[in-house]
Amino acid sequence: MNGKIIFYEDRNFGGRSYECMSDCPELNSYLSRCNSCRVDSGCFMVYDRSNYMGNQYFVRRGEYSDYSRMGMSDCFRSCRMIPMHRGSFRMRIYERENFGGQMMELMDDCDSIMDRYRMSDCQSCNVMDGHWLMYEQPHFRGRMMYMRPGEYRSFREMGYSNNRFMSMRRIMDSC
Repeated sequence: MNGKIIFYEDRNFGGRSYECMSDCPELNSYLSRCNSCRVDSGCFMVYDRSNYMGNQYFVRRGEYSDYSRMGMSDCFRSCRMIPMHRGSFRMRIYERENFGGQMMELMDDCDSIMDRYRMSDCQSCNVMDGHWLMYEQPHFRGRMMYMRPGEYRSFREMGYSNNRFMSMRRIMDSC
């Protein structure tokens, strides 16, 4: 199933619109600004900076009438479609950068790494299977970061120097 998201220049779905069915590193190529969106199908990450940078927010089927209610510091500037994953989920989280310190392996959601593993910090990870969201606070709260399969040696070098990721959730195929 393909995803489809429609961006609108103004809040509350006003102004010109742009329909997107894949990754888009620069929405300003199509609209002067993007202040609201409607997801018809699939799941997406929307970003408040170009090239998938800045604050990010997970959106699934539904209406999002105002970017500022989503914790974004600016309008939508890029988006990434999240492919559906139907297999197993597996991720290793590490206490320190470059896969150092304590390591734990997750195969399901974790609402608090402190409560479950007695880890006070998570600074790198290796996503082996599935797509995940990592949150800066326990219980899936605060800023989030989308993680697809791959090695992430340093969240600090990725621009998340002030963030500690304290909970993780699988992106299931129920989008």
